[in-house]
Amino acid sequence: MEYSGFWRRFVAYVIDNILLSVIFWLLILVLGGIAGDGGVFGAYTLAAIGWLLYYAAMESSSNQATVGKMALGIKVTDLEGNRISFGRALGRNLAKIISVLIFYIGFIMAAFTAKKQALQDMIANTLVVKKGSTTPMASADVPM
Repeated sequence: MEYSGFWRRFVAYVIDNILLSVIFWLLILVLGGIAGDGGVFGAYTLAAIGWLLYYAAMESSSNQATVGKMALGIKVTDLEGNRISFGRALGRNLAKIISVLIFYIGFIMAAFTAKKQALQDMIANTLVVKKGSTTPMASADVPM
């Protein structure tokens, strides 16, 4: 398998966040205009939940990737190269909170680990790989 490096993942993240920011800012403006401050709070809450669900749903879909990851030709897999479940994708994305709390070091780890895994990947036992890269053969991991 060919692992996706830090910069490719970073650009995919930027693409996704530009897309989501436009959608959610429009939601915040509309709900804030209709319901005032209460609408803004509700819109921020919906945006946070929507953000999380977007990543989990897209990464567990048949594409195994968000729009940004698709644009960069990468996908999320389990350690064997298989599609992950929605639950695992949700857990992976919730684990990103830890990376944020430790000053983004969890994200930067992807630049330095052997399998290019960020902290959330290690927690969820996932990989981010280039599309079209082959899955490892089980026999290749067994020493002879």
